[in-house]
Amino acid sequence: MTSTPNKKKTSLTEIILTKYRGTFATLVLLPMSFWYELYLKTKSKITLLLNSAPKLHDKRVKNVQDQLKAWREDGCKEQLTTGRSGWFTMSELVPGYKKTNRKIFLNMRDILEINEEKKTVRVEPQVDMGQISKALKKKGWTLAVLPELDVLTVGGLVNGFGIESSSHKYGLFQYICESFELITPDGELIKCSKTEHPDLYATIPWSYGTLGFLVAVELKIIPAKKYVRLEYYPQNSQEEIVSEFEKASRKPDEIQFIETLVYGKDKGVMMLGNLTDKLGSDGKKNAIGRWYKPWFFTHVQKIHHDNKKVIEYIPLRQYYHRHTRALFWMMDQVIPFGNKAWHRFLFGWAMPPQMSLMKYFETETTRDLREKHSVTQDMLVPISSLKASLDHFHDNFNLYPLWLCPMAVYDHENMIGFIHPLKKDDGSIDEMYVDIGAYGTGTVPDFDGNEALKKCEEFVIEHHGFQAMYAKTFMTKEQYRTMFDHTYYDQLRKKIPDVKKAFPEVYDKLAKRLAPLDYKRLKKK
Repeated sequence: MTSTPNKKKTSLTEIILTKYRGTFATLVLLPMSFWYELYLKTKSKITLLLNSAPKLHDKRVKNVQDQLKAWREDGCKEQLTTGRSGWFTMSELVPGYKKTNRKIFLNMRDILEINEEKKTVRVEPQVDMGQISKALKKKGWTLAVLPELDVLTVGGLVNGFGIESSSHKYGLFQYICESFELITPDGELIKCSKTEHPDLYATIPWSYGTLGFLVAVELKIIPAKKYVRLEYYPQNSQEEIVSEFEKASRKPDEIQFIETLVYGKDKGVMMLGNLTDKLGSDGKKNAIGRWYKPWFFTHVQKIHHDNKKVIEYIPLRQYYHRHTRALFWMMDQVIPFGNKAWHRFLFGWAMPPQMSLMKYFETETTRDLREKHSVTQDMLVPISSLKASLDHFHDNFNLYPLWLCPMAVYDHENMIGFIHPLKKDDGSIDEMYVDIGAYGTGTVPDFDGNEALKKCEEFVIEHHGFQAMYAKTFMTKEQYRTMFDHTYYDQLRKKIPDVKKAFPEVYDKLAKRLAPLDYKRLKKK
């Protein structure tokens, strides 16, 4: 007689999160997110009022140095991490090392100086995009590259990766950084720029906090204007999508903002924008950021359906955060009815729910379903490989929309840094790349998200591209080192005192992040 394996019992929570996820998100996550965000903002304001001011920056730097001194006096027994909770990262993963490593608390959330003469703003690493954009707007300035979400911090964007639709003109977020101030594990404060410690300056981006603790960044600013004049161009063939996108991307002096949303193999809408202070007679003002407005990607999709060029004037800050309420289009999976008029009117002001809460409520079952069917990845490939890349995503994911955002990849002197522009067979250099953002559910037959990601990573390596490492990876260490140049990074790891005791290599740090399967254990600690 053969025994039947015990079938795993499905909990009530898992039933709710799988069958009634939209209702749960609306009635539970959105109210919780509102009160939680209010609590965080209130706590942050109180902390800033009591303990924080630009003039106290030196004191906070000294505090970090004192914590590192104590760590060394204790024998450097543990590796180090910042004190910021892993639940607040924008990754779908919770970093497990946050629970085991020794925490170094920065408490650095101040804008230190807006220098209009130098056209720079100096900030601490925990300042976020919302804070900067609001402060600069009052003085008529904006960042040259201002990534999408308000909650993204300068430290995260520097140590990792940041992009926006102006990146074809100014490059990735790292290229608008004029200088960094870093405290190394031995307690030394180092300021680095193109002329001071250029090897460290070029290697901090993509280092994921494995060289030291960032304590200040100087960023490039440009004059702001009231609106973005945005032109929408419906496209109905892959050839048109690819050729027009590349043509526009190579005109940085004429076009300030570029992105394309791809809705199918032969369906797309290219958007070209420029800053302006005046409303023209060729289009209407559209305050797309209002809570009751349709999600932006659905607004663009309707323009494709109508198949007519459209011109709109969008308030600048609302343009920057056009994808925020729907987290591009990921909210369509979390709240399938979220774009219905009644839901936008009643709950649009609370969108999107907090990422930390969405991660916290994930169960083993919902994690398994997400990993099997869902994709959240950004792949950065040479623009000359765009057609091949779109074909690859179509054949292996069949996931739409796709986000196309052009970006320039520049080289530092002596080819320092993790990433470099494409060197062609004829010896020429092409700096233009494209970020392909894939967020959603794969629909090819028998789709397996993990297997599709493995194939995609191999494809990106073969085409001399890079992967945004905020999400999961299946690359081996050898593959990772093929994708990212570690030449100067390895030299710095030997040169900086105590750095190997304080931090793992980038790959080892990323590999230590725990998937949501381990959330139950994390919650108990």
